[in-house]
Amino acid sequence: MADSPARSRFSDRLTSRRGAWVALGVAVVVMVALFGVFSGAKAPTGVGQASVGSESTQVSELMDRFPNADRQSVLVVASREDGADLSKTDVAELKSLLPVLDARQGGESSGPMVSEDGKVGVLVTPVTVAADNTEMAQTIKELRAELGANTPPGLVLQVTGGPAFGADVAAAFEGADFTLLMVTILIVAVLLIVTYRSPVLWLIPLIVIALADGLAGRVTAAAGSAWNLQFDAGIVSVLVFGAGTNYALLLISRYREELQRTEDDRAALSTAWRQTVPAILASNVTVVLALLTLLFATIPMTRGLGVPAALGLLIALLAVLFVLPPFLAVCGRRVFWPFVPRPGREQTQGRAWRAVAGGVSERPLTSLMAGLALLAVMASGLFGTSVGLDQLEKFRVESESQTGLQTLSAHFPPGEAQPIWIVADSGAARDVAAAASKVEGVVRAHPAGQTDDGSLTKVMVTSGYSPGTDESLAQITELRDAVHPIQGADALVGGAVATELDARAGSERDLLLIAPLVLAVSFLVLLALLRSLVAPVLLLLVNLTSAVATIGAGAWLSRALLGQSALDLQVPILAFLFLVALGIDYTIFLVHRARAEAGRLGTRAGMVEAVAHTGSVITSAGIVLAAVFAALGVLPLVTLGQLGLIVGIGVLVDTLVVRTVIVPAIFALVGDRIWWPGKLPAHQVDARREPRAELVDVH
Repeated sequence: MADSPARSRFSDRLTSRRGAWVALGVAVVVMVALFGVFSGAKAPTGVGQASVGSESTQVSELMDRFPNADRQSVLVVASREDGADLSKTDVAELKSLLPVLDARQGGESSGPMVSEDGKVGVLVTPVTVAADNTEMAQTIKELRAELGANTPPGLVLQVTGGPAFGADVAAAFEGADFTLLMVTILIVAVLLIVTYRSPVLWLIPLIVIALADGLAGRVTAAAGSAWNLQFDAGIVSVLVFGAGTNYALLLISRYREELQRTEDDRAALSTAWRQTVPAILASNVTVVLALLTLLFATIPMTRGLGVPAALGLLIALLAVLFVLPPFLAVCGRRVFWPFVPRPGREQTQGRAWRAVAGGVSERPLTSLMAGLALLAVMASGLFGTSVGLDQLEKFRVESESQTGLQTLSAHFPPGEAQPIWIVADSGAARDVAAAASKVEGVVRAHPAGQTDDGSLTKVMVTSGYSPGTDESLAQITELRDAVHPIQGADALVGGAVATELDARAGSERDLLLIAPLVLAVSFLVLLALLRSLVAPVLLLLVNLTSAVATIGAGAWLSRALLGQSALDLQVPILAFLFLVALGIDYTIFLVHRARAEAGRLGTRAGMVEAVAHTGSVITSAGIVLAAVFAALGVLPLVTLGQLGLIVGIGVLVDTLVVRTVIVPAIFALVGDRIWWPGKLPAHQVDARREPRAELVDVH
């Protein structure tokens, strides 16, 4: 792409002696102002799992109309340390805890209910549900401390139930975001040091990207609060660090390449900025637009991620394009010490990549078949893959609420801790309860309260199936089939298991909608960048194949190595989005350079030259991004661990196999027709026979 006079003037001023200091000064003022403006921003803490219009969500909204809607039951599960039956004395001592619970919670506690085998007793105490899980965590913590101080000798007390689960999730994440940030910074720092082999250079992009991440965290929190968006801040942070580092690697590698051609380091930096801006912009636009397709999703946590993540990437882009260059300009060539690039020095680091690309170009069909065979083996992991984890499987860190539920399920009907709720018109409530009682697996169903105006009644249904199992999910469908036809009831079935069922259906719909949109966005960006129809189609097919293969490999590794029976609901859609959009990043880095070289050397030799120049930077960027995503594994949520594993594998496969073997093989096989309907300038095509002899370092 030819440099426009305006772009040349801008880059020259941005990197000039005076302009660099002015740019840094403006950047500092803007960042300080924005940090101040958004310092108090706090994102919403809700976790909406099912679609907004789903039946379970409607039930949740209707339940707010009942008296004491802000209060939910917490279960205190009691058993003996030695596993023996509860004695009459044990039961009496448990009953003596009721005043203790009432004094703290201000409600009417009940129990103990003793299991049929006599081994477990349950106390039920209502608690006021807090505005967010952090407040709820403090309430549950205080309750557990009170029970700990009053636990009868020989007994074990475990607090479980819906509010306790939410509290334990919040407790598990205490300090987790800080840990993720520190691990991410450490990973990026180590990899940058290895990449640049300089004790100084790595600090510059790391400082710039860390500042961008800090600002992105505040801006996205404000956006989430303003638009009531639910999202995981850890994913946004990983994207900012990963993509920002990739952009910085591309810019600095081209800067180093230009320093080997001129003694004027500011001119070299200006040229590098102009040459890399189109690829960086195309890369950023692809991922940003792909993320914005999440606005069409129906699951709140999926839809809510799109805008914050897009904002984070835009902030990373601005930091790398307008803060990093003047920072580098002020530091000058010496920032690469001790390996300072200078004109005339022989460079050999592109030799290995040139040899690989040359070998692929000489045997393109064999190379292509080998690469596709590897992807096929990876894709075989999809066989036997299921989607959806139950509540006990979603967290890597064992909690008291989990162990309490396991104890409860072993001695009571498994659905006792998470009842199914049916909301119906009061006039037909008994008919609804009777119909629900006849559904297979239902232990009991009975009316459990009315709204203040008496128009609605909630029916509590206790299931004999463990929540989240296939049987319990099928039971929700059977309950709906049983109560929906009742005349005048307008019955709706909700509760935790119904929410899980609706979430699975919503996630499937979202995947079928979002996946084609992501592919369409990627195609349009490649179309605009390459001005070709053939190349975007082939590259997108390769990317799609790689993404599917990686999800298969990640699913198999989750089962075989991590013992996770299935992928969590959000993993397929988010993994597909990141694999395709981020994979297109590396395609853009490579093919943008290949098109520029093809105008001089022809398509086949131009691709060899492009791999020689970009192989090192793409590999470095891929390793950084894979490692940063792998850092999600430090968080307690299985969803994030699985996402980090799959995207990490995918990025490595993309950089080491797809960009190094498959794409060059395709370009060698198709030749100049890859640019159809565009074509290379006729007077330059004859120069295609051999790539340039000189070797240029791209690090």
